[in-house]
Amino acid sequence: MLDFSVLEPYIPLLATAVWITLKFTFFSTIMGFFGGFILALITLSKNRVLSFLAKIYISVFRGTPLLVQLMLIYFATPQLTSYTISALEAGVLSFGLNSAAYISEALRGGILAVDKGQWEGAMSLGVPKHRFLLDIILPQAIKNALPSLVNESIMLLKDSSLVSVIGVADTLRWADLIQAKTFRAFEAFIVAAAVYYVLVMALNFLGGLLEKKVRVSD
Repeated sequence: MLDFSVLEPYIPLLATAVWITLKFTFFSTIMGFFGGFILALITLSKNRVLSFLAKIYISVFRGTPLLVQLMLIYFATPQLTSYTISALEAGVLSFGLNSAAYISEALRGGILAVDKGQWEGAMSLGVPKHRFLLDIILPQAIKNALPSLVNESIMLLKDSSLVSVIGVADTLRWADLIQAKTFRAFEAFIVAAAVYYVLVMALNFLGGLLEKKVRVSD
């Protein structure tokens, strides 16, 4: 017999857990975006050494499990640096680094999709390279790669549940603790699933609105 009323005393804790999930996803996405943009530029650069190293980075982070990366950063950082990294910091760092590898490929494709004539025109006019990249190339690259970027943000939101294994008090951790206290596993985890679903649908809706807005010029 289902009884969701047993969860009522824990609703304030759920609100805090959802906030942590959103905060974690936001910072991981921001880190992944800027890291991905830098990686995309490096892989497209004429410096073969840097381009090779960037491709190795992308290959490693895309070719190994995210959970393994999370565990390595959380448990190995204190061992290697003597810095006691918090669970949330380890989560943001590992997810951000991992996301950068995927976002870089999306942005690289977006950059390559920009008409080469714009590059040649900017060079002939003497436009500073950094201004050209930030003011002309980046907006178009984001526009071209927007569906992939939104999808990566959604994946980050769903995969954020992994940080519960290192003790971050996110939404899934809330459900795990509640079922341990009340022995009502179905109710706890179905609420957690519903929360993730609502958040994903909201992010998908916002992504759709943003995509329509940026494509008005088309």
